[in-house]
Amino acid sequence: MINYNHIHIGSYIKMRCKECEISSLRITNFFGYSVSEIDKMYQQEAMSTDVLLKWCKLLEYDFFRIYTQHLILYSPPSKENNNKSGKTLLPKFRKNIYTLEIIEFILGKIENGEVTRAEVIAKYRIPKTTLYKWFQKYRSGNFPNNSN
Repeated sequence: MINYNHIHIGSYIKMRCKECEISSLRITNFFGYSVSEIDKMYQQEAMSTDVLLKWCKLLEYDFFRIYTQHLILYSPPSKENNNKSGKTLLPKFRKNIYTLEIIEFILGKIENGEVTRAEVIAKYRIPKTTLYKWFQKYRSGNFPNNSN
């Protein structure tokens, strides 16, 4: 399971390489780096976004989503708008991205009595209706493709 609180992106990339059984030759050819340079990447806790984007393409996995999940869990949006004018040229995202792992994590905490529904709503700013829909849909660990 991924630790969304402490992200070591190099280890997740290495894990995905093993899962996909990608050869070192293919990786070195793709990046134009030596095997030792690729091994150094596996040791990196963080890396530039352009390099991470290349890894996403090669391994067909969205590593940026790991950071998105961190933001959802540990840095929910504030109620106050930091942009005084309310206008932005940046894209606006209509919905939060909740993966099955995040849903399972949150529902597990509630079912184990670690937190209450009200605490989850307050801490992670998940709408009450969304949380209740999760309970209806995923009650008692009924997650699609659940390995448990």
